[in-house]
Amino acid sequence: MCPWDPEPYTMPEDDLESLPGVGPATADKLVEAGFESYQSIAVASPSELSNTADVGESTSSDIIKAARKAADIGGFETGSMVLERRQQIGKLTWNIPGVDELLGGGLETQSITEVYGEFGAGKSQVTHQMAVNVQLPSEYGGLEGSCIFVDSEDTFRPERIDDMVRGLDDEVLQATMDHREIEGTPDDEDAMEELLSDVLDKIHVAKAFNSNHQILLAEKAKELARDHEDDEFPVRLLCVDSLTAHFRAEYVGRGQLAERQQKLNKHLHDLMRIGDLYNTVVLVTNQVASNPDSYFGDPTQPIGGNILGHTSTFRIYLRKSKGDKRIVRLVDAPNLADGESIMRVQDGGLKPE
Repeated sequence: MCPWDPEPYTMPEDDLESLPGVGPATADKLVEAGFESYQSIAVASPSELSNTADVGESTSSDIIKAARKAADIGGFETGSMVLERRQQIGKLTWNIPGVDELLGGGLETQSITEVYGEFGAGKSQVTHQMAVNVQLPSEYGGLEGSCIFVDSEDTFRPERIDDMVRGLDDEVLQATMDHREIEGTPDDEDAMEELLSDVLDKIHVAKAFNSNHQILLAEKAKELARDHEDDEFPVRLLCVDSLTAHFRAEYVGRGQLAERQQKLNKHLHDLMRIGDLYNTVVLVTNQVASNPDSYFGDPTQPIGGNILGHTSTFRIYLRKSKGDKRIVRLVDAPNLADGESIMRVQDGGLKPE
């Protein structure tokens, strides 16, 4: 089992009715909107809660104050306490030593990692590989968990998962089979087929048809993570590929920019909430645009503006190199130095240089 076991945050719906101004109808509205625990209410704004529960802002403020008291959050804590809490954070391996070193051990749970790059740079390859790696035993850098995959560009391919599982080292494959109590070896095709089927069963895929549907799927993802919280393979990875495609297509021009950014901001915070509550890696891909004002350097810029830039904990830029080589550049991280590494995108998945 994984070395961390965070305490569940969610509480029965009836507990919400103990908050001042919250009756059965208001509690139902709060739960429907994703505010199903004291913690989730405690970090909400009065206006957000007012719009959701159809109550006045004054009542919303009272509800939030009571939730903060009940949840015992909002105060200061020592650096030692923060360090102890951060030791519960998991690291999801890329299985590429150079990239894992660049990222301080891999992708962090309870964080949003944004991977951006031009078409064909390998963004979807990363999401597919992580959907496999998250299921690996912890001694091989996995999180022994399942994956939720929100697909907005019709990129998910189960055949690619098949390729990447078969591309794992025999030692890793054998350990993965043993962990799942699958009899046989990587040379046994029947055992491999059983493993492949089991891996695919632990990837929950939903296709997002527009931005509103994508936002709804984030809420559904939270429910799915909650439902599987006590399973042998709890949800440890949430992929959104891509985060911005629908928003970019539906909100065109400066006149709609403010509305787009507002919706994108809410969507990102919904994703972050899942990561925080269920100790999950949140991995999003992002499209890019070319900046015509850039005379020197790389004109490629991620879209989403400051909203996405500030909300993403880690930003990774993928760019093409010769053949199957890709440059992995860490652009922004709170505790890591910027840097680059090289990986290859091959039939068997992402591989070292």
